[in-house]
Amino acid sequence: MEAVRDSWTDERLDDGFRRVDERFDEVDRRFEQVDKRFEQVDRRFEQVDKRFEQVDRRFEQVDKRFDRLEDRMGAQFNRVNDRLDAELGAINVRLDGVQQAIMRLMAVIVAATLAGIISYVATHL
Repeated sequence: MEAVRDSWTDERLDDGFRRVDERFDEVDRRFEQVDKRFEQVDRRFEQVDKRFEQVDRRFEQVDKRFDRLEDRMGAQFNRVNDRLDAELGAINVRLDGVQQAIMRLMAVIVAATLAGIISYVATHL
């Protein structure tokens, strides 16, 4: 082991600075390794970003397909609604006819009943 010196000489100071420089050189080398690792990570992220761009483009295509499908479905539903409206209108016309026939029948029944009552009262008085 080196003997401990009581005073700082130029040689000792130079030796200490040299050791500090060597340690900083080692730190610089390690930072260079870290920088290289970050560059690799950056390249990987660039690849991931490109993949996300591809996924985004595919989703845009899917969205367009859904929009077209939604438009077609809307047109089909409108056609079905139009047909239902027409059919319900025809049913309403028929039900109106049935209702009028029932009203006429009831009027005939009431008139016949009244005529019967009147003739019964007229013959028994």
